[in-house]
Amino acid sequence: MWQQIIMAIIGFSGGTIAAGGMVALLIGLGITPRFAGITHTADRILLYEDVTMLGAIAGNVVQLYQLNLPVGKVGLIFYGLFAGMYLGGWILALAEMVDVFPIVIRRLKITRGVPVIIATIAVAKTLGSLIFFYNRW
Repeated sequence: MWQQIIMAIIGFSGGTIAAGGMVALLIGLGITPRFAGITHTADRILLYEDVTMLGAIAGNVVQLYQLNLPVGKVGLIFYGLFAGMYLGGWILALAEMVDVFPIVIRRLKITRGVPVIIATIAVAKTLGSLIFFYNRW
């Protein structure tokens, strides 16, 4: 029994450390401050950072202890919506971090239609994800 308790503590601690690193990277990349700036709620940035960390810890607990959350289809829709926005924020932040778009645009000598290209990439990524999950690959 003690062995299981110690394993649970180690698992939770390790997950919390990984979640903390993820949140630090998320904030370091500027995703949270950017969203706060876009929504004109920069005065609540500490609340956003705290909620992000609590969400990471809650995800750690659900994953580690394999909790079943009976939220039904509506809860699944909301989870998918927010998980998609979260993943999209990561993708955009990482793309900005490595300056992918400016380099490609400069090398391909694209002068017009850049917003359309970026929107098309986002739509294609979304459709690809929907097809992937619909077919249960």
